[in-house]
Amino acid sequence: MHVRLHATCVQIGATGVLLMGPSGSGKSDLALRLIDAGALLVADDQVQVERRGERLLGRAADTLAGLIEVRGVGILKMPYCAQSPIDLAVELAPDARLARLPESPGYSLLGIELPCLRLDPCTPSAAAKVRLALSTERVA
Repeated sequence: MHVRLHATCVQIGATGVLLMGPSGSGKSDLALRLIDAGALLVADDQVQVERRGERLLGRAADTLAGLIEVRGVGILKMPYCAQSPIDLAVELAPDARLARLPESPGYSLLGIELPCLRLDPCTPSAAAKVRLALSTERVA
């Protein structure tokens, strides 16, 4: 099973993070900030997601591999990871009023439930929040 999503994917360590939101919501911008902090591009704008057993794997569409759109600069070629397991979904909600202590929602994709983080990508702490969601245990 597989699906193509209008999304961006980066790999942090050995973990893929799927950044989801409508066009102009900040997917590529947040990906760029994560890449600047050590993440690796998997796919920008179009992510091919495939289910293999109980895992989801993401990769770029062939024509977009290694490319990222940077608003105001253009389309750039950069190092990328050919594919990555996806372990976290991030729903981008620019300008949204987000709960201080949100429920821990999940995101179902191809029959697999992923932990999901909802955040405003424009906040200075957005990239740090993504990294924290991968590395810490939520207690409340």
